[in-house]
This record gives sequence, C-alpha cells and structure tokens, in this order.
Amino acid sequence: MASTSTLLQKLKNGQNVYGTCITSTAPMWPVSLQRAGLDFVFLDTEHIPLDRSELARLCQIFRAYHITPIVRIPKPDPYLACQVIDSGAVGVIAPYLESVNQVNELVGATKYRPLKGERLARFLSGKEQMPDDLRQYIEAHNAGNICIANIESVPALERLDALLSVPGLDAVFIGPHDLSVSLGLPEQYDHPEFKAAVRKIIQTTRRKGLSVGIHFSQSPERQIYWVKEGINIVVHSFDVALFGQRLRDDIGSIKKAVGDQLTTEGDSSLVI
Repeated sequence: MASTSTLLQKLKNGQNVYGTCITSTAPMWPVSLQRAGLDFVFLDTEHIPLDRSELARLCQIFRAYHITPIVRIPKPDPYLACQVIDSGAVGVIAPYLESVNQVNELVGATKYRPLKGERLARFLSGKEQMPDDLRQYIEAHNAGNICIANIESVPALERLDALLSVPGLDAVFIGPHDLSVSLGLPEQYDHPEFKAAVRKIIQTTRRKGLSVGIHFSQSPERQIYWVKEGINIVVHSFDVALFGQRLRDDIGSIKKAVGDQLTTEGDSSLVI
C-alpha cells in the first residue's frame, strides 16, 4: 500500500500503481480497498454527485487507511483544484484539457497554492523569479501533491507535445470514452484508430518522463493489454460496475444450478 507521501515518488520512479473509482459514500469501502492492496482511490466529481462535505469526508477516511485520494474536478478551474486539495485530495485531475494555459493553471493550483492571480501567473511564465524563502514555503506546503491532465479529445491529441511540456505536470489520465467519441468511434475501444490514439498518448507521455493511466470498467484483460503498452497507472472499474458484474454472475450461477431461467438486462460496465 502507498501512503500519501510515497505515491508521487512511485510515479516519478515509473512504477505501476493500482486503484479503482468509488462512487459510494458508505463507510466500509475504504476497508475493502485496503484489503485489495490498492495504492489510490479515484473520486470523480465530474460525473458523480458528490458534494463538498462528502468529498472531504471520503478523502480524509481514505488517507487514514493510507490510500491516496485522487479527485477529478468538474471542469478545468484552478479554484476548484485548490478547493479539493483543501478537502484532502492529494492528486487532482482536470478534465478535457486542450490548451497549454489550462495545464499551466492546473500546475499553479496543485504546486503553488495558496498563490493565485497575477503574481502566480508571473512566476509560472518566468517573468518574475520567486524569492527563496517563498519558494521553500510553497514547495513544503504542496509536497506530495500530484498534478494530472485528462487527455480525451482530438484537439488535445493535436497539441499533445505542447500540453505535456508544461513543467510541474506529473501524469496523464486518458479518458477512453470521451476520446472514442471525439474520434467519431464511440465506445469502439478495439478499433485500430482508437488504439493508435491511445498509443500516441502513452508514447508521448512516457517520452516526457511522465506517468500515464487509463480507466476501463470492463475485464482485467483490457487493463493488462494497456499496461504492456506502457500504462503505469491502473484505474480498474468502479464500485457499481464491480458489484453489478459479480452479482449478475453469482445470481446466474444460482439460477443455473436450480434450473431457473437466466435473465440478463443491461450492461454493468457503466461509463463514467
């Protein structure tokens, strides 16, 4: 298990780290994740209705279990990034980044808080040098914070080299669903064009010395495939999908054994 002070170092070392997405606020989930030996938990406030107090409670509980909370904010907004760090997040993901300015703002929020505004912009642009005392304070204040860019669109692919050249960025998170839609190949995750796009992101990210992850809610084989292609942040499934898949299989086994009719409705691998 990784503590909040070691996950960033594992990423910098290029090691594999493992996590899942949790949507439930029930208090027993952290124990289950700890028993599974996970390094981090992905808390998605972009697609999941978590309010600020619920998010803070989850972050603090997971940290107490030495599971690093990584939070995706609803939109690229440095103030929202600072807000979730104040709640206990260690890693911050901003969705659908497509400009260098957006990545710069995310770096500023995760690595330079509580600095904001014009002074921060001058430091980030190199127009003004940060005094040594202030730099030491800022580095200590933000030690261990992880800055992650969500790359999930064609415009981001076209500007990939520039986006990933921003100093302070630690990792890339590939959004397969949104990327497939942006490519005009919705949920066609085995399509050659989709695979080529993911490989481009992986190769460019690793060449920059950064870590890279992808989130799938389907079989472990898909995760294994992409780890072998260079992924080192494994975000496997989420609680609803895992519960639904296991329940469907177990009930199916019981019905088959006692001679009842098997029924399957819908797909438990929901998209988030």
